[in-house]
Amino acid sequence: MKVERVHGVVFTYPTRRSVDGEGHSHPGEQRLAELAMLTIEADDGSTGHAFAPPEVIRPFLLQSCIGKSLVGRDPFMREQIWQDLALRQRGSAGQLTDRALAVVEQALWDLAGRKLGQPVYKLIGGYRDKVPAYGSTMCGDDLPGGLATPDDYARFAQTLVARGYKAIKLHTWMPPISFAPDPKMDVKACAAVREAVGPDIALMLDGYHWYSRTDALYIGRQLEALNFTWFEEMMNEQSIASYAWLANQLDIPIVGPESMSGKHHTRADWVAAGACDILRAGAAGVGGITPTLKVAHLAESFGMDCEIHGNGAASLAVIAAVKNCRWYERGLLHPFLDYDEVPAYLNTLPDPMDSDGFVHLSSAPGLGEDINFDYIAVNTVRTY
Repeated sequence: MKVERVHGVVFTYPTRRSVDGEGHSHPGEQRLAELAMLTIEADDGSTGHAFAPPEVIRPFLLQSCIGKSLVGRDPFMREQIWQDLALRQRGSAGQLTDRALAVVEQALWDLAGRKLGQPVYKLIGGYRDKVPAYGSTMCGDDLPGGLATPDDYARFAQTLVARGYKAIKLHTWMPPISFAPDPKMDVKACAAVREAVGPDIALMLDGYHWYSRTDALYIGRQLEALNFTWFEEMMNEQSIASYAWLANQLDIPIVGPESMSGKHHTRADWVAAGACDILRAGAAGVGGITPTLKVAHLAESFGMDCEIHGNGAASLAVIAAVKNCRWYERGLLHPFLDYDEVPAYLNTLPDPMDSDGFVHLSSAPGLGEDINFDYIAVNTVRTY
């Protein structure tokens, strides 16, 4: 079996999510957004699919890098193909990103699962078929009744607990909100949520990503008093020394790095520097499922947990295949949005959650995304 063709389609779908000037999601009026689906076809008719923003998988990348690495190759040689693409990154002038690698690698895993009739998490080496989820909120906003005040966060947290979540992660206020960043407002929101949900719900904070050391230390000490489970991305992650300094000052576990480039290599440096207590990696951010597994097993070797960043089928597959991840990040959530509403391009949710807060893995072959191919065909705006 050989890869015969790699191609993409861009289609529109309705959404009520908007993005502010700093890239943070918030609820808004319904609009049509664009999404791309990458498809890898083999000469025996096998196919694999993965979704991404159109700018991540562009025609130029398919022609200049991705197609050259895949066409004519055995699609089951995922590590070989991934290593070839990783080598091509250096000569791509920064255009072949880790996120592009991730989409290709996810589509290869999906093809393998569909060909073999098995869900990807079992091909990796399944550990469990359901995982506990934490509700991950959107960033704070200035919408009345939204996430504009600490009391808003408290009310929403009670709603999430009633839905079944046993853990909640707050994303607090960030620019362009007029008063953000504000360490004291972050702490007020955290305190309000703790009071609202009681002592038995696990709480986490993903703070403003550019706080100073002293602001991060102040917040961290307040979170310790509130018995928070972890503290995440509160400073510029390019400074490993700042995270090592903070981890040495606090008892609350520090999670990271989330957004740093460098794949599993960077995560190894964080462990060596003592910059975190829990490692962080996500399939979309570090280049795919396989490098995320490398990070998880690196963490396991040091007796550390590795919390997988982001929602979606790929992240869920990794979590179901490893022991040392405690939670699945389900979100982003907001009082004005219904996360359980199925997107138009899917027939079912990839991460359905029961009333006890567990997300159940799909037994369908591949990544487990039940794709509405008819919808995508009708709403395609361009192909490449």
